[in-house]
Amino acid sequence: MTEEQILSKLTTFCARGEHCMADVHRKMDLWKIEDETLRKKVCRYLLDEKFIDEERYARAFIHDKMQYNKWGRRKVEQALYMKRIPRDVYEPLFDEVGDNNYEEILRPLLRDKARSIKASSDYERRMKLIRFALQRGFSYEQAEHCLSEKNK
Repeated sequence: MTEEQILSKLTTFCARGEHCMADVHRKMDLWKIEDETLRKKVCRYLLDEKFIDEERYARAFIHDKMQYNKWGRRKVEQALYMKRIPRDVYEPLFDEVGDNNYEEILRPLLRDKARSIKASSDYERRMKLIRFALQRGFSYEQAEHCLSEKNK
């Protein structure tokens, strides 16, 4: 594959949706492009021409995972880490999301989950709900707060 073909395919790929540098590297690995200077040159072009913007990607990723997948902060952070997004890029973006937003996402999740849980005691039900919230990436404090509101 020539440099022009690679650039053409990757610019089309990036223009169709938000992607990060890890996605681009994964594509080049898939195409078995091993020339390191070519890879760096292509990546530099994509960054310079704003086909890839890690902050823009992280902002969209955080929004989508919270709104559509109903994930908490910890799970989103872990996914961004797996995508090799630097912490200093996404950390300020989480500061923009208020704690109320997490709880607005978590409350209906806990309400729906509580209907399907089978437990022999209130304590067991509560622990299962907290474990569920933790698996979704919410903090213990957020889960505890939402559950204590429900009992008031």
